[in-house]
Amino acid sequence: MMKPSEFFPEIQGNFGFGCMRLPMTDGKVDYEEFRKMTDAFIDAGFNYFDTAHGYLNGMSELAIRDCVSQRYDRSRFLLTNKLSDPFFERQEDIRPFVKQQLEWCGVEYFDFYLMHAQDHENYPKYQACRAYETCSELKKEGLIRHLGISFHDKPEVLEMILTDHPEVEIVQIQFNYVDYEDARVQSRAVYEVCEKFQKPVIVMEPVKGGILVNLPEQAKQILQGLGAGSNASYAMRFAASFPQMTMVLSGMSDLEQMQDNLRTMQEFKALSGEEMSAIHQVRELLNSLNTIPCTSCKYCIEENHCPQQILIPRLFSALNEYEIFHSPSTIFVYNHFMTGDGNGKASDCIKCGKCEKVCPQHLKIRDLLEQVARTLEQ
Repeated sequence: MMKPSEFFPEIQGNFGFGCMRLPMTDGKVDYEEFRKMTDAFIDAGFNYFDTAHGYLNGMSELAIRDCVSQRYDRSRFLLTNKLSDPFFERQEDIRPFVKQQLEWCGVEYFDFYLMHAQDHENYPKYQACRAYETCSELKKEGLIRHLGISFHDKPEVLEMILTDHPEVEIVQIQFNYVDYEDARVQSRAVYEVCEKFQKPVIVMEPVKGGILVNLPEQAKQILQGLGAGSNASYAMRFAASFPQMTMVLSGMSDLEQMQDNLRTMQEFKALSGEEMSAIHQVRELLNSLNTIPCTSCKYCIEENHCPQQILIPRLFSALNEYEIFHSPSTIFVYNHFMTGDGNGKASDCIKCGKCEKVCPQHLKIRDLLEQVARTLEQ
């Protein structure tokens, strides 16, 4: 049986740079900070970058062109891009879109190209538009080196897709210690399907959008009792400790986060039994808090999905903060800074459901916004 690293020897290390949460200043990517992060990443011996056209409303691809592609020889980095649902309606749209993505990123080929965020709702569209077949043709032409999928659904849906498309070479899944046994995400069961089909795995959301970094005090104390190591380091090591994992992606927004991850992944060690036990304790504690498991991916508010301009991830974060710390200042910040000036309150939701259709976590956003309104709109 081949090890995941043997499938793709061009991948250096088990750590990838996810470019969905780049450093931002005044609504634009902070190129100076991103260049520092890129240099640190490549100098440390890693080479895998991940983007998609929907990330930062297209700015992620352009930042990669300006800060990576134009500054490094193509042999120094690997680049993954994705075919996302909002950007094609017919088979004829796919080829020109991929070529446009190549231009935006400033490269002549993608090392990996993924069918993006596959689930039971959008998969029929990919099938009807022959997306897999079209991208396989682009692979034959050299515009794509490897074909894969990113996935957000139940294990039986993944099994169906991998049965339909044995040409899929790699699978990107959400995987972290909170979602490992979560009934909604089912990380463990999805991972086991990848094992069954012998597909190498790329991990996304290892720190669950920062939730596993900004832990409540009691959870912090459990991990601090282990000795050295940041909260993020334990989450990254958990994800990388499974045998089918090729790499763990991290979306980082400053150089400090990059350096912390580099310290963890350059000298990677799988979790010990004691550390795994502590992780289980933290998981049980977080589950008992009953907070909203939003990862702040912002899919729900990009591409005009919310007609009321409600900043859904920020409002969910505010409710989580209030539920954990019960601070009256959270209510003040919600009412004076998170809403107004064109941004809607939770109570402004018109129940259109557009947000729920694109939520990778399958959250019942409309119901949760009602909860936000009841708690914070005082």
